Amino acid sequence: MPFTEVADRIWVARYAWFDVNVTLIGGGDGLLVVDTHASALAAQEVVADIRALGAGAVHAVVNTHEHFDHTFGNGALRTAYGDVPIHAHETAAANTVAAGERIKGLYDADPADPHRDEVRATEIVPAEQTFSSALTLDLGGRFVELVHPGRGHTGGDLVVRVPDADVLLAGDLVEESALRHAVPGFGADCYPLEWPWTLDVVLGLTTGASVVVPGHGAPVDRDFVEEQRNAIGIVAENIRTLAGQGVPVEEALAATTWPYPAEELGDAVRRGYEQLPRGGRRLPLA
Repeated sequence: MPFTEVADRIWVARYAWFDVNVTLIGGGDGLLVVDTHASALAAQEVVADIRALGAGAVHAVVNTHEHFDHTFGNGALRTAYGDVPIHAHETAAANTVAAGERIKGLYDADPADPHRDEVRATEIVPAEQTFSSALTLDLGGRFVELVHPGRGHTGGDLVVRVPDADVLLAGDLVEESALRHAVPGFGADCYPLEWPWTLDVVLGLTTGASVVVPGHGAPVDRDFVEEQRNAIGIVAENIRTLAGQGVPVEEALAATTWPYPAEELGDAVRRGYEQLPRGGRRLPLA
C-alpha cells in the first residue's frame, strides 16, 4: 500500500514481500528513510512511492539492523537521491555485507524463488555513519533519536524515536505481521536471553499514547509491545530453567510449554543454550 501518515509528517508503507515496513520522517531538510526493502529492484518501487507522496527529497537513511530485507535498498536510494548518509548501529554496519552475502547464497541455491535474480543482483551497501549507544539527528528543525537499546533480534538493533510525535520505530525487535502470526524473528543471530531486557528499554522510550511501528506488520501500541516482551521473557526463562535442569538442547523444545509454536523456536533455544554462562547449564544425567 502507499505511504500512510501515522503521525505528523511520519509516513509508513507496508510492502507485500515480507510485509516489511519502510518509514519516512519529514523535517525541514527533507526526509529520513528508515529501512529500504529487500532488493535494489524492490527499492525502486519505494523511490517511486516517495516521489508520489510529494513530501520532499530523501536527506538520509537509517537501517534498523543488518538483515537484507531492511538494507538491500540502500544502493537504490543513493542512485535516486545522491550520496545521502546511511546510519546504523556499529555492529549492524559491520555485519551487513556478510549477512547479505549469506542470504545471496541461500537464494542462489533456490532457483525456484521468484525473487532470486533481483536479490543476487543487488549491490550490498552498508551504512557508513555509525554509533555505539545513541545518536541524535537534526532533520532541520526536527530532532530524531537513534538508540541501541541492547541485543535481541540481532546484535546491532536500533530504534528510532521521534519525540515531538510520540512515535517509535522498533525495527524487528517488535513483530506484528500476520505472515508470521506475530512471532518474533528468532533467527540464527538472535539474543533470546537479552531480548526481554532490551524491550524493557524500548518500553521506557514509549508512553501510553505512543505509536510503535514494527519492522513488519501494522503499527501497534505500548500494550502490544509489553505483551510481546512478556512472551519473549517466557522463552528466555524456559531456556534458563531447562538448561539449569540439565535438559539437553535437542530435547528442550519438547520438554515444556512455549508461548510460540515450537517450530519457530529452534534457533532461539540453540542460541540461548550457547549464550548461557557455564554456571547456567548442568550436564544431563546419564
